[in-house]
Amino acid sequence: MGVKKKKETQVTSLTVCHQDLETLRSLADVEGKNLASLLLHCVQLTDGVSQIHYVKQIVPLLEKANRNGKCDPTIRSCLDILAGIYLSLKLKNPLKKVLASSLNDLPEFFLTEATQSFTSRLQEELNTTTDLYSYRKVIDNISSCMENFDLGRSSVNNLLENVLHYLQKSLIEISEENRKLAGNHIIQTQLMNDLLVGIRVSVMLIQKVQGFQRLHLKSSPTWQSMCGLLSIFTKFLSDDDLLQTIQSTSGLAVILFIKTMFHPPGKIPDLISSLLLRSVDHTSIPEWLLNCCRRLCCTDVSQSALLFLCQGTLTMLDWQDGRMGPSGEALLLDTVRVLFTLSSQIKESTLEMFLSRILASWTNSAIQVLESSSPNLKDRLNGNSDVVRRLLEYVYTHWEHPLDALRHQTKIIFRNILQMHQLTLEESGSDLAADGFIFQLTESLLRLEWHSKGKYTCLGCLVDYIGIEHILALAKTIPSQILEMMGDQSLVPYASDLLETMFKNHKSCLKSQAVDSTWIDKWHETWVSPLLFILCEGNLDQKSYVIDYYLPKLLNCNPESLSYMVKILQTSADAKTGSYDSRGALGALMACLRTARAHGHLQSATDAWRDLVSSARIKQGLIHQHCQVRIDTLGLLCESNRSTEIVSTEEMECIQFFITYNLNSQSPGVRQQICSLLKKLFCRIQESSQVLYKLEQSKSKHEPESELTRQHPSVSLQQYKNFMSSICNSLFEALFPGSSYPTRFSALTILGSIAEVFPVPEGRVQTVYQLSHDIDVGRFQTLMECLTGTFEEVKILAFDLLMKLPKTFVQFQDSEKLQGLFQAALELSTSTKPYDCVTASYLLNFLIWQNALPSSLSAYLKTQRVACGDGDKSAALVESNTLIVIKCLLENLEEEVSRAENSLLQAAASFPMYGRVHCITGALRKLALNSLQLVSEWRPVVEKLLVTSYRLSAVVSPVIQSSSPEGLIPMDTDAESASRLQTILNEIQPRDTNDYFNQAKILKECDSFDLEDLSASVPNIDTSAEIKGKEGKTCDVTAQMVLVCCWRSMKEVALLLGSLCQLLPMRSVPESPDGLLTVEQVKEIGDYFKQYLLQSRHRGAFELAYTGFVKLTEILNRCPNLSLQKLPEEWLWNVLEEIRCSDPSSKLCATRRSAGIPFYIQALLASEPKKGKMDLLKITMKELISLAGPTDDSQSTVPKVHALNILRALFRDTRLGEIIIPYVADGAKAAILGFTSPVWAVRNSSTLLFSTLITRIFGVKRGKDELSKKNRMTGSEFFSRFPELYPFLLKQLETVANTVDSDTGERNHHPSMFLLLLVLGRLYPSPMDGTCSALSMAPFIPFIMRCGCSPVYRSREMAARALVPFVMMDEIPDTIRTLLAKLPDCTDQCFRQNHIHGTLLQVFHLLQAFSDSKYRMNTYFQQELADVAVCTKAKVWLAKRQNPCLVTRAVYIDILFLLTCCLDKPSKDNRPVLEHLGLWEEVRRIILGSELITGFPYTFTVPGLPQYLQSLTKLAIAAVWAVAAQAGEQARDVPISFSQLLESSFPEVRLLTLEALLERFSAAASGLGEKGLPPLLWNTGGTFLMLAVKENHPECLCKILKILHCMDPSEWLPQTERCVHLTPKEFLIWTMDIASSERSEIQSEALRLASKVIAHHMQTCEETRDLVAPNLKQWVQLVLSSCGDHLPTECRLAAAEVLTSTAPFFLTNPHPILGLQDTLALWKRVLTLLQSEEQVIRDAATETVMTAMSQENTCQSTGSVFR
Repeated sequence: MGVKKKKETQVTSLTVCHQDLETLRSLADVEGKNLASLLLHCVQLTDGVSQIHYVKQIVPLLEKANRNGKCDPTIRSCLDILAGIYLSLKLKNPLKKVLASSLNDLPEFFLTEATQSFTSRLQEELNTTTDLYSYRKVIDNISSCMENFDLGRSSVNNLLENVLHYLQKSLIEISEENRKLAGNHIIQTQLMNDLLVGIRVSVMLIQKVQGFQRLHLKSSPTWQSMCGLLSIFTKFLSDDDLLQTIQSTSGLAVILFIKTMFHPPGKIPDLISSLLLRSVDHTSIPEWLLNCCRRLCCTDVSQSALLFLCQGTLTMLDWQDGRMGPSGEALLLDTVRVLFTLSSQIKESTLEMFLSRILASWTNSAIQVLESSSPNLKDRLNGNSDVVRRLLEYVYTHWEHPLDALRHQTKIIFRNILQMHQLTLEESGSDLAADGFIFQLTESLLRLEWHSKGKYTCLGCLVDYIGIEHILALAKTIPSQILEMMGDQSLVPYASDLLETMFKNHKSCLKSQAVDSTWIDKWHETWVSPLLFILCEGNLDQKSYVIDYYLPKLLNCNPESLSYMVKILQTSADAKTGSYDSRGALGALMACLRTARAHGHLQSATDAWRDLVSSARIKQGLIHQHCQVRIDTLGLLCESNRSTEIVSTEEMECIQFFITYNLNSQSPGVRQQICSLLKKLFCRIQESSQVLYKLEQSKSKHEPESELTRQHPSVSLQQYKNFMSSICNSLFEALFPGSSYPTRFSALTILGSIAEVFPVPEGRVQTVYQLSHDIDVGRFQTLMECLTGTFEEVKILAFDLLMKLPKTFVQFQDSEKLQGLFQAALELSTSTKPYDCVTASYLLNFLIWQNALPSSLSAYLKTQRVACGDGDKSAALVESNTLIVIKCLLENLEEEVSRAENSLLQAAASFPMYGRVHCITGALRKLALNSLQLVSEWRPVVEKLLVTSYRLSAVVSPVIQSSSPEGLIPMDTDAESASRLQTILNEIQPRDTNDYFNQAKILKECDSFDLEDLSASVPNIDTSAEIKGKEGKTCDVTAQMVLVCCWRSMKEVALLLGSLCQLLPMRSVPESPDGLLTVEQVKEIGDYFKQYLLQSRHRGAFELAYTGFVKLTEILNRCPNLSLQKLPEEWLWNVLEEIRCSDPSSKLCATRRSAGIPFYIQALLASEPKKGKMDLLKITMKELISLAGPTDDSQSTVPKVHALNILRALFRDTRLGEIIIPYVADGAKAAILGFTSPVWAVRNSSTLLFSTLITRIFGVKRGKDELSKKNRMTGSEFFSRFPELYPFLLKQLETVANTVDSDTGERNHHPSMFLLLLVLGRLYPSPMDGTCSALSMAPFIPFIMRCGCSPVYRSREMAARALVPFVMMDEIPDTIRTLLAKLPDCTDQCFRQNHIHGTLLQVFHLLQAFSDSKYRMNTYFQQELADVAVCTKAKVWLAKRQNPCLVTRAVYIDILFLLTCCLDKPSKDNRPVLEHLGLWEEVRRIILGSELITGFPYTFTVPGLPQYLQSLTKLAIAAVWAVAAQAGEQARDVPISFSQLLESSFPEVRLLTLEALLERFSAAASGLGEKGLPPLLWNTGGTFLMLAVKENHPECLCKILKILHCMDPSEWLPQTERCVHLTPKEFLIWTMDIASSERSEIQSEALRLASKVIAHHMQTCEETRDLVAPNLKQWVQLVLSSCGDHLPTECRLAAAEVLTSTAPFFLTNPHPILGLQDTLALWKRVLTLLQSEEQVIRDAATETVMTAMSQENTCQSTGSVFR
């Protein structure tokens, strides 16, 4: 919001050598007007910016000399010095560009002399520069000479032979040096950058210097240099050890040099084609080319080399207007064929990125060629050609790629495909939208699911080419469809961009066609109406994303739409104000106004209030129940597109009103938005106050009519001051003792923003407000108390706020208070409560930075504080104070570690040491350790700190490294049980080392021990039976206390050591005067981390040690010291060797998922520089995958477990990103094969690895649906990304299918089946999947079908789901018919129910997928389903008693139910289908012959009975509804009635029936049903009354009570006496009794029903009211008892709803029915519910208050309550 300060440009000043300086002095004239004088003045300046001014005067001065018509020696010498200056400047120095720009305007008279000077100086550089590390400067000079600098280009042209030779020599020497320094990646990175620049300069040289026409002279030195360079580039191109950018640039250079050197030019395309196709005829190419490019002329060219050759071909050859003729067209086609081949082979992410860019480049080249190409090429590149088909296949398989840049390339490719196809049609003049290819492409895209990101980008491209009208004709509701998808965050940017493209295109199209302004109505109907519907009715996420992404774009396109939206929303705002879970029209209105103002479509909030919405409505929005409405209303007040807009009085009043009620928001997101918006407001106040100050100072009498000057500036400024003071008063009042965390967080954050936005005034800058003026001693004490809370976020905010106050504000005059505060901090640093040490850290840092330490501590500083200037004084004080505090803490820590070495229990109970370490780390992190002044004092402190840290770790490590640290007390201090001590010490030794799986562990009892040995191992055993605390009190020590002490100590030590490595400067040699850490100390720290990461068993300990170790490895990888730089590699090889050897004596942890070993390797690999080749990762992954693979050696079990666990950690590491993807296929193979291991540990680790890989491949699960399409992938995309898995999965699936169910009857459960089906089940079909792909899905189908015969129920289900993606949508009906034909007939004697069940499940899932497809409303769909229904009907015996298996009966009935749902449409045209097929008749027979009619003969639980009952009941209900809809009230042909279903003895039947009925009753009650209740359900109140009294199943009773609640009590209440023999009063008592005694969900519904009955009585005549009056006391007690905090949420929610519904009768009635005591008790419960910890309860209780406020007898308006 505030104006950002422009960054000052740093310009390094130019200098000249001593000889040139003397020359200038000798040539300078007395008047100082010649060029020498100008240059002398220039070089004597030290400011580069000032020198630019002098440089710009050079040419004007020479133009004057030119008029004299002479070039004297002075000018000649000056030009020579200028050439030297130019070449001495660095490439990026602005002075170099300014000098080149000036000399480009040099008078022609001086050009010859200047060229000679530059040539001479450049030649001198070429000849004298021999230092390898200085080559880069010369190469940069050559580059700058050719970059927009005529003199430089002429000089290079003159020295072309020398320059080429120099480039050849420098590239050879640099590459050789790079090879020698392999492993030193810091220097290698520098050298590789030099190589890259050298190659680029060589390419630039060929492109820009016109001196290569003599190249036909093969013996010339230039030719020899060119050949040498070509050889070098070929070598670089094939060298995979170099950076890929070097290889890529080398590919460009190779093609450019061949193009320049090869004659005749007409044969160049054929030559390059042979290189790309690896079919070079050695006899037909020149010998020089063969010698230079021999690596490229063989058949084993690497994939990367081929790829970069293709890039060079497309970039360096001239494709414009088809200048290369037919051979160029052939080369174009050959190039794309090579790229297609590479796309199926390359899996490395960086190469994939290159490939996508090169394919996009190919489409650009194809467009250039097509503009003037032959008809043959147009035929081969039109939309129906093989090339375009494969390009589209590439787009479809990569448009969901994880790399965003790659997805962007697919968009470019798709757009270019459309342009290519358009070019092939231009001659025929056909309409692009009507073209068959485009029409088919559009339809296939529209058929795709909307969760596909690629669909949005491709549709956007289509809109640009064919217009939105054609797409709207095919899919009229497409705006609503896209808006529906905007609830998914991952799709929002794509959806909003597509909508923007569409509505912009539609607007321009309508405007071009319209003759008047009526077009806007159609545009509003298409784009604005769906938006308003979402804003009022959509879900929360959907609304938020639509407002943030779509609404601003719509308003920017057509700002006039705002008034249209406001008009509609204003009309409905009164009726739809919203609630706690709905924004309503009011929320939509505020969102529109906020967006409009933020984007400049509203001048100010005041204008909005005056013209569009009232201030009362603004206040209504500020206290709305829905948090987002409050945020949007606040945003309307705070946000503005002008940072200097004056904040009006009305706005300030509303802000104050808002703060009063919104500081305690429970939602972190809401708090963050509130604080952010208020900060924007404060910035507006600060910025506008500066404008007001200027207006006030100008004292201008003429005051134009503008917003700024509606009142005098001083009045506005005073209002600002008063407003800010008022805000601060409110915020400090909110920080009272005991205030909640949300309130404190909000108040402190806002105060921090105020302190930041209104800084202490410096110089002439005026600040309208200063926070320090409103902080007195009491408020300062309040901030200090905030440091003592339990929430660290509050401590951070309070500390930051204290630090923002002026240094002079906090002054301690009382030394006793000062000493007390410091002593309190020391006490807290050793507290047993972990959050106390955080408080201590902030207190100590505050005292350090405010220079408020006790004077008694000065003894810790041996030397006097160093003398320093005023600027460094503050830093020196902070440093010395930090040193004092750390010394004090370290002294205490040493003493405590010594005591802990004697008794760890005593330490855990009285002085846990982690607090001291935490405070030391906190103090160090606040200090700038790279600019220390007291280095000599810091060194011994650092050394002592390291030693103490190691001692502390040694004390706690036995617990952390024990096999079971969670419940361990390592020492027993009871003298009577001291004999067990040795046993305990023995037990805590690790027992899960590498011999864990090799031999059984037997713990031998220790009957006796040597007391001397014991005392030697534990020096001091306290014989007291109790542990004495700090105050002499006794306390029990639990295992948890010991463990917390130990792992937190390890955590703090790890973080301290990591911070030391990260922050402290390093000493290259011990004697070095600078730096604090020696190389040996760094190595010791590394060894410490290695030991504890590899040996710790407690996850908390090694996870935090990992954090510190990562800091160390990052430092080591950037360290110039080669021995330190090599350490990570050495550590990695050592641990891999230890894992590989599986030595039983190893201390590596073989359980607990390998404990810290994966973290150790993860840290070593993740810190490897990403810009390099990642060699460590490649070698490690190869080794781990080898270890994780199947072996016959039983000794390899432990290495395999470790390898699988490490692989899991690496695949989970997000820092490795796409670098790890090439190893996913091998990892999946290892996991699947590992699942077949006989060793449980291997299977367990394989399962964990497999789970991680599923997440890595398909993404993090974003919903409850296990198979949600958000976490799935099309089959073609999956196998194109992981082609190695295609043959592997196919082979494994075949093996599994062969062992599923053998003909001999022997059943084999293959362990890999589950994993295979899990992977395959996550694939889904796509209309875009190509049918000619080499990775066809068809071979999987028969094996998956056979897996459906598995004896395992779950496997059969998974096989059915997995089959769906492998069958194309058009082939589903045929596949279903084939499966149905396999089912046995009723006459068959021998069949297996498992086979039948598996087949039926496959039919069901295929049918379900087909019914969900886009074909649903198609005639083809209806016909195919009818054929399927006929085949299904032929096997109807499976649904009858002839089939003894209830499980298969249930699935068959599910299939019938699905068919009836799909074929029984509401329209009359579709209705006869089922009757014609006789399907309803079969359904009727099945139901009549089923156990629902005849009763169940089963006397025991039969397998599949619940499932069968549910399926049968669903079919029966569907039949009842179908007959009822057809026959109206005459339901004579109903096979079964609802009454029969509800009287079933099985609760499954009753429950399903009740759920179906409840759905109808709920819809009718809420008005959502189109026709109300069907006649079948009229007058059913008595039935449900009888059911309610008889029902004993809880869930069924709950549904019945809900149905009665939905019905009007006047319909069924009079029937109670007749139906259940209870009077209405007795029924009410019965209902309340249920609410008092039954389980919680029944209590809730009974309470709602009882309350509705009471409300009904209250609304009727006096007699009924008096009838229930005696029972109101019981009802009140029931409501009161339902509001307790201990009760489930459902109970309290029901109580809140009941209070809301009865508020007009009992809470706000002017003639109270209840007694005063009962009324007040109910109001008290309302207040209790308002303070609930659960948001949903508070929101429901708020409804009660809102209902009460809406009563006219309570208040007249909303605003009066808050006045």
